[in-house]
Amino acid sequence: MKTTLRFSLLVSFAVLGFALLARAAEPAPSPAPFNGLGMSLGNLSRLSNAKSRAISPENFTGEKGKGGMSTDGTAAHAARDLGQGWKVSPYVKVKSGETFTLGKINGSGAIQHIWMTPTGDWRFAILRIYWDGETEPSVEVPVGDFFGMGWGRYAQLTSAPVTVNPASGFNCYWEMPFRQSARITIENLNSGPAQLWLYYQIDYTLTDVPADAAYFHAQFRRVNPVKQGDVYTILDGVKGRGRRWRRHSVPARLPDAVAQGVRARERKFHRG
Repeated sequence: MKTTLRFSLLVSFAVLGFALLARAAEPAPSPAPFNGLGMSLGNLSRLSNAKSRAISPENFTGEKGKGGMSTDGTAAHAARDLGQGWKVSPYVKVKSGETFTLGKINGSGAIQHIWMTPTGDWRFAILRIYWDGETEPSVEVPVGDFFGMGWGRYAQLTSAPVTVNPASGFNCYWEMPFRQSARITIENLNSGPAQLWLYYQIDYTLTDVPADAAYFHAQFRRVNPVKQGDVYTILDGVKGRGRRWRRHSVPARLPDAVAQGVRARERKFHRG
């Protein structure tokens, strides 16, 4: 009897051991194919089928093989000895009251980097971005404020999403996904004959966009002055799921009372 029991226990343990060994030998599930988004040093070695493109004043769609093709651009005289293939059209001129389309993209993917160096009064150059055929923009912000230059003059800014370098080199690295199309415009609201000169480049990737990727939105509001006791609404009318990134706010010229201490408080209301 004892012999039979011992044998049964030994057999049971042996079966369990083989089961564990078999499970350990199973291959690990393959990771999902990398789509080229969310780039960092941690995934720099991963390959994908994403297609990198760049929009510029010489290639308003970022079409493959169409960069550096201009022969009669804004810098044609300065580049007369270089010829096609060089930056013959590195910037655009936007007249007062004109809205200029900086770029159009068809397909799914994400904008990964925007660089520009606008002239004139940055508060009166309005940057707008439309996703997937929208008639109302998801981004509508003065170009200076979008890049953190709310004072209207250059100041060094160094951060992960936005950098502003000497000579007013504006850079943003917000990842902005879209599923059908993207359109980027700039409107020159400066009065008078002065034109807005704009050097720029928009880098994007065509790839599959995950279902949980949200659309990028940016909104600008300004009240000058905010009367004492008034409540200034920073953001309103937002519906649906999403994330709010910390805003950039710049107080205008404060009255002399600021020397005696002025206090402002932020309140948030979440509905639903």
